[in-house]
Amino acid sequence: MEKSRPVVKIGSNRRKFLRNGMLAGAATMGAGLLTGGLSALGRDRDDDAPVTKGDIAILRFLNALEQIEADLWIQYSELGGVQDNEVSGVNGGNPLYVGALQILDGDMAQYIHDNADDEISHAAFLKAYLESKGAEAVDLSPFAKLPSSKAPGANQKLKRLTNLTQLTVDTSFWSRYRSVTNPDFDLGAPFVQAVPSLNVGQHTAIPRSEADTAGSTLSNNNPATITPHLQAIAFTAGFHFAFIEEGGTSLYPALAQKVTNLEVLRVLLSIGPSETMHFQTWQDKAGNALPLTDVDNGPGGTGASVTFTTLANAQGETNPESLNGDTLQANLIMPEPTHFLTNDNRRFPPVAIIRPTSTQLGGAVASFNSFATDGLFIGQSKEFFRVMNRLAEEADEARREL
Repeated sequence: MEKSRPVVKIGSNRRKFLRNGMLAGAATMGAGLLTGGLSALGRDRDDDAPVTKGDIAILRFLNALEQIEADLWIQYSELGGVQDNEVSGVNGGNPLYVGALQILDGDMAQYIHDNADDEISHAAFLKAYLESKGAEAVDLSPFAKLPSSKAPGANQKLKRLTNLTQLTVDTSFWSRYRSVTNPDFDLGAPFVQAVPSLNVGQHTAIPRSEADTAGSTLSNNNPATITPHLQAIAFTAGFHFAFIEEGGTSLYPALAQKVTNLEVLRVLLSIGPSETMHFQTWQDKAGNALPLTDVDNGPGGTGASVTFTTLANAQGETNPESLNGDTLQANLIMPEPTHFLTNDNRRFPPVAIIRPTSTQLGGAVASFNSFATDGLFIGQSKEFFRVMNRLAEEADEARREL
């Protein structure tokens, strides 16, 4: 009998706890969350983790890369974006180039302007944030020595970090997101180029001079005739927009896995999705390119040939479950489910994700190398490459510290 009493008391106390204590605990937890803290759950030990050397290396590389993106988007906005003092200045833009871009979407000028504005804000924020932590921000302005476009609308007095006139655009991002294949697992998997000829030779994505807009006309400020050559330039830009933003889409989650401080993690997880929004927009617009073939053999031309096809009608290559990465269907603009993670050699069901995000693939170095292969830095100095490669390597060397 003596031994049975505690059992009864424990059962009674347990029922009281379930009835009263647990409800009170839930109320306390809710109050803690409502006041903006996680104290009721217990603070994670990472909450107070300092900003590490690795965190700073990641932020510095991103600060540099966002300056590069801001530079190229400002060029696009000067010629093809909405004209205002916020981004593009008051040079008036290039109405003929705007008209060619509008074939992809009537709102292209606004989208280009806003993408430029976003990248400018990213670079400025990361600079200020680094300095708030007592770290030195990256200043790439000494490397802004490349010439501007000579076409009307460009600010011809400015020198640039990037070159938009000799691009070799990798359009495999198109099939990468429309296939079940995940480059994190299937290294070397074939991903079909949406526009194979853009990945060969050097193509301009902006008018270099009035020679590139010659023959195109406006009527009542609306495009009346846009030559195939200017259309090809605009369509090249459309695919290049998506190529650039796909890089940021993967880079931010890859580097976020290396961050120690939670506030730094919050910075990466907050900026990264905006890059994904850009990518989603641009791949949708690029799919509206009209079929045409153009050879860049006019004044200042590179001799490169480009052929655009109607991807919406790419029959026979539209199976999202294909392991060959051969999906080209234009209106599959959401990421198709793919393989992700393994557990004791077990594969989970396919899931729609951002990819690639593996930290084993060298996110920062791979991103910079893809930009270099793209031709963005043709004409840049050896010192520029040395600085950027060092920043990328230091970012990839960062490790999460617990």
